[in-house]
Amino acid sequence: MLIWFCKMVVICPWPTTSENTLGLYARYSARYAMLHTSPYYFNPIIVYHAARCQKIADFSYFDKKAFDPNGPALYTVAMAKDKTIFICGECGYESPKWMGKCPACGSWNTMIEEQAVKVRESAQGGVVQHLSEVSVMQSKRISTGLSELDRVAGGGLLSGMVTLLGGDPGIGKTTLLMQAADAIAKSSTVLYVSGEESAAQLKLRADRLHVESDMLLLCETSLERILEEARRAKCNVLIVDSIQTIFSSESQSAPGSVGQVRLATAELTRLAKETGTIVLIVGHVTKDGAIAGPRILEHIVDTVLYFEGDRHAGLRLLRAVKNRFGSTNEIGVFEMCDTGMRQVLDPSRLFLSGERAPGCAVTCAIEGSRPLLAEVQALLNPTAFGSPRRTTAGIDSGRLSLLLAVLEQKVQLKLADKDVYVNVVGDLRLEERGADLAVALCIVSALTGKALPQGTAAIGELGLTGELRTAAQLETRIRECVRLGYRRILIPKSAKQSPVDGATLVPVSGIREAIDVIRYCSER
Repeated sequence: MLIWFCKMVVICPWPTTSENTLGLYARYSARYAMLHTSPYYFNPIIVYHAARCQKIADFSYFDKKAFDPNGPALYTVAMAKDKTIFICGECGYESPKWMGKCPACGSWNTMIEEQAVKVRESAQGGVVQHLSEVSVMQSKRISTGLSELDRVAGGGLLSGMVTLLGGDPGIGKTTLLMQAADAIAKSSTVLYVSGEESAAQLKLRADRLHVESDMLLLCETSLERILEEARRAKCNVLIVDSIQTIFSSESQSAPGSVGQVRLATAELTRLAKETGTIVLIVGHVTKDGAIAGPRILEHIVDTVLYFEGDRHAGLRLLRAVKNRFGSTNEIGVFEMCDTGMRQVLDPSRLFLSGERAPGCAVTCAIEGSRPLLAEVQALLNPTAFGSPRRTTAGIDSGRLSLLLAVLEQKVQLKLADKDVYVNVVGDLRLEERGADLAVALCIVSALTGKALPQGTAAIGELGLTGELRTAAQLETRIRECVRLGYRRILIPKSAKQSPVDGATLVPVSGIREAIDVIRYCSER
């Protein structure tokens, strides 16, 4: 005798929504299943709706109602349990079960449990068309009233553009956007949504910043309400401060969680693309300096800006790490004052101390289209431990190790028993290799205790064999050095640079020759 102990599951494939039809189908399915199974089958028969992923009926073997098509309605919707997924807080990878290590990004203990949110179908689908049939309308950029912000954004804000602004607490994100909103509101409709401050607090901030425009304010954290008010006001610019405080009723997770942040950003992006509204989003950062939330957050938006600087100092730097409509190499310089952010239109003067001291060298870096003079400082100290320390601020530590190895091998400098500290003044980051020569010369100056000659700058990349290679936009760098009084400029001999008015160019082939030139100029 064969007895089945498992439940029988019948799948309803029809995408119907009629309760009567579903009830009738459930009874016929159960009757068919009972007639074609073993007579010893005593376990229940469950009918599922495939399209809804729901149980629509549950019959036992002796349920006579299953055989009566005209019987009472047996269709009862048993709501499916909310699907639980685990999302990586670093990269947004989804998994049906918890894992200690994310297989996508390799981060440990970043899987967060979330309730799966059903994706809402778009009300209007796309249209297949040929590339030649697409008409490109030249969108006019809207100026923010801050030339430094416009520079980093690519020349202004485009219609339908979604920008994410991140930065440490107290760095000035709200202040910067409030000043930008004040300038934009004079010619466009701006809706400023705050989930962290009340209307009275925003009014006090606006009075301190001398805001003259009458922008729209909304203190709300509900995503649905924000979208409704934005469409009702027909605003040209929507500012959300901050995305971590916004929550949606479609997700059961807490505000600021991975699911809520991703859902809110996706809906705001949908609003921007459908209506052409410019959306500016403020995002918190983690202790590592990255924007809090899944990494997919940065993939959704069009532009990602970082507001950097020491909160206890006045200097602020605005960088773009992603920009679909402009360069990511631009940098904006601001200075925090009592009345808000003040633009620094000539930052090179701000980054130079003008003091002639051992261990200091000046170079010119290129940030996008802007030349910036930077001062590099080095300090050497006898090590007290077995392995010397290599500490950097503003340059890559691996690049410093490479330059130290070249100085030891090609110039025979003894640096193995020295702690080396290298700093770039003004919180600048020199990521290009055109500053190699200046870094090497400031280390030599710190070791010998002799300062570089007055008005001397160094530009060039240092190779592993000690040779010097040219840097991009060399003439632009030279003219910036001359403008600020640095007329003696060491450049690579391979550059073959034509003379520049007011500049004394000193071509050198390698690091050893550059050191000899500096020593000769210092003795004169």
